[in-house]
Parts: sequence; C-alpha cells; structure tokens
Amino acid sequence: MTPQDVDVIELHDCFSTNELITYEALGLCEVGKGADLVDANDNTYGGKYVINPSGGLISKGHPLGATGLAQCAELCWQLRGSAGLRQVPGARIGLQHNIGLGGAVVVALYKHGFPEYSRNYKSKL
Repeated sequence: MTPQDVDVIELHDCFSTNELITYEALGLCEVGKGADLVDANDNTYGGKYVINPSGGLISKGHPLGATGLAQCAELCWQLRGSAGLRQVPGARIGLQHNIGLGGAVVVALYKHGFPEYSRNYKSKL
C-alpha cells in the first residue's frame, strides 16, 4: 500500500507544525510541501485525503493515553460508514499515526475485514 491508497487519516496533531512535518514524513506530500498540501485543501473533505475528521487531538484537549483509542474508534466508525456528519464518503483504507511519551511512534493501516457488513458497501459496487 502507498499513501495514495489511504482515504482517511487520524494523525497526531499535538502542534500545528508537527502536523505539517508528519504530512511529509508519511509521504502524503514531498518534503517541504506540507503547507502546499493545506493550501490546496488536500487535507480535508473533497481533497486528496481527509485528515482528522474527528477534529484531531487539539479539539479533544490532547488526552494522554486516550489519544490512540480515540483515533482507533474514529477510523473504525469511518470504515463501517457510521461516522455520521464526519463520514468520509466511500472510506476503505484508514491510517493512524500516534506519538507516545519517550518518542514511541505507531503507524497502522486499517481496512474493514467484512465490507459487506459496512454501511459504505453498496456505494462501492
């Protein structure tokens, strides 16, 4: 899989600058082009990627320990087609990026194992 296969991303946006740097580190854009990704609206609905449809960490108060679980829940809802007004149409592949204390980093890809049970399934036929 490549970054171009990803439909929805929950990214550790503890600081605005960290978000831009992470766009580049994940290969969503070229190094030095994170701001261009934002300027082109390629980080939101209608763009290349939908990043942090949940509102990201900053909107949640950056809850230590709960961050990864909140990201996991959001991606599961997105892939099941049950994210309500935040729903990314036709989301098939999700990416989670999380940073922990001590410099630990987790990047995981999510794919619905049983798409026929997803609310998104009919829209993909």
